[in-house]
Amino acid sequence: MTTQQIIAFSVIGLMMAVFIWDRFRYDVVACCALVLAVVTGIVPPEKAFSGFSDDIVIIVGSALIVSAGVARSGIVDAAIKRFFPNLNTLHTQLALLMIAVALLSAFIKNIGALAIMMPVAFQFARKSGASPSKYLMPMSFAALLGGLMTQVGTSPNIVVSRLRHEMTGESFTMFDFTPTGAILTVVGITFLLFFHWLVPSRTKQDHAIEDVVEIKNYTSEVAITGQSPLLERALSDLVKLGDGEVIATAVLRGGTRMAPFPDLTLRSDDIVMLEGPSAAMDRIVSQGKLKLSGKPLTKEGQPDTHIISLEAIVSQDSSLAGLSAKELALSYTRGVNILAISRRGERLKERLGSMTLGVGDVLLLQGSRASLAALLQDFGLLPLAQREVMLGTRRRAFIPLLILALAMATTAVGLAPVPVAFFAAALGMVVFRAIPLTDIYKAIDGPILVMLAALIPVSDSLRTSGGSDLIAGWLGAVAMNLPAWGALGLILVSAMAVTPFLNNAATVLVMAPIAASFATSLGFRPEAFLMAVAIGAGCDFLTPVGHQCNTLVFGPGGYKFSDYPRLGLPLSALIILVSVPTLLLVWPVK
Repeated sequence: MTTQQIIAFSVIGLMMAVFIWDRFRYDVVACCALVLAVVTGIVPPEKAFSGFSDDIVIIVGSALIVSAGVARSGIVDAAIKRFFPNLNTLHTQLALLMIAVALLSAFIKNIGALAIMMPVAFQFARKSGASPSKYLMPMSFAALLGGLMTQVGTSPNIVVSRLRHEMTGESFTMFDFTPTGAILTVVGITFLLFFHWLVPSRTKQDHAIEDVVEIKNYTSEVAITGQSPLLERALSDLVKLGDGEVIATAVLRGGTRMAPFPDLTLRSDDIVMLEGPSAAMDRIVSQGKLKLSGKPLTKEGQPDTHIISLEAIVSQDSSLAGLSAKELALSYTRGVNILAISRRGERLKERLGSMTLGVGDVLLLQGSRASLAALLQDFGLLPLAQREVMLGTRRRAFIPLLILALAMATTAVGLAPVPVAFFAAALGMVVFRAIPLTDIYKAIDGPILVMLAALIPVSDSLRTSGGSDLIAGWLGAVAMNLPAWGALGLILVSAMAVTPFLNNAATVLVMAPIAASFATSLGFRPEAFLMAVAIGAGCDFLTPVGHQCNTLVFGPGGYKFSDYPRLGLPLSALIILVSVPTLLLVWPVK
């Protein structure tokens, strides 16, 4: 080994050890490793920041924005309620998510399939009371497994097909991967379904203060419209949309106040008084096509599309104390609606307009940023820590899905590379206002992108120093003395071990020629060995950095670096045990 190779192995080994130690945040560790690599000379200074322009960083950042846009649209909630209304247990929810992600990954980019289904996972987690971490890592692994089933499912399959054509003059076809890939997907999903308990319950790391501010007892009122699907249905159907988090306290019909019996039939223009958290009431309003209190806010005669919702407290010095919303007429004088009110320790029974505001009341206000800022200043209101409040904001339900579908279609037919398609999709979310400008950088997980950008040149030092060639030489020497199943297993294990440090396509480029050459030297056909390389390169279950799917769920799942091998190591062992005999059966070496 040369000095450069020794340093490269040492830096990467030290970095992995500190990751597993988990005493420092992952982006800090990655940046320290990058500086050390530059100081020791294994990464040239001019290449130090090349990772920030790498395709993987663009793909992951764009996918986070796209996923946030899909989640914000509200269409996920509607789909769950319509097609899977009784899917309440973690096992059934997880089974549906993994099967859906795997099937989608067979035909579209696996990170795209994962981005589509992540909002569903968060909705299921909220519904079942489980941590999102119990869903996201199994879904990421299912996406990797699903990609094994077709030629276009994952980059290693495409690369290995091209290499086979260069070596033998015949490429793998679209569904040559399906027999082995389908078996591995079924086995892998079955394992994940029964052993998901190996994934610890985590919460997202580095909570901002806004993440812990939650008002659970807002009182609001909604009107039944002529377009509402709840028209002429029971009140219980309306409350059911809140998943048990919202209660109805009264129904107002004309001048009559009615008790909120579950079997009460809702009629047009009925006013329903609701109590619960704002997010749950938002689901009821958006899915039930209901109208909130207050007048429509317009700008130059057209609906104002830049409306936001904001929470504020009536302070001791506020001039609003002792007045009612009707007396204030904020909708007409200030262009601001009061959507809901919360008073600690008290259930509010009056209508919002008639309610006298008191010191300490929390108001959920709707308006433009300028009008809300002026209201807070003029009336002595104290804004709560800024967080996204969906109730009362406009959403474009189908636009995010159309944008994502268009991006996936352009990559499938080869009109645009994946980074360009995903970047354009993220931009489309902004241009078509599927996600507000102010929320874009909240959706992007900065520490994850910094970690990726810093790791890319460090990991590439293994290739530039000749370390990957050295590994390849060792493998060739060892495999010469092994039987077919042993040589096949060695290639598979080696590809799995190398892919966290190289990207999966680079792993195929390094490992495939070696696999084919010693298969030929041993008198074996090369197909099974090339397939083994593709499977090993496509199945990175051990780290959050080897594949962008694992990286995508790392931050939202609140995982630690050491969480991945807890589930990924036994899954990797199972994939190896199943892959070798399956490959020998489907692709005989003699």
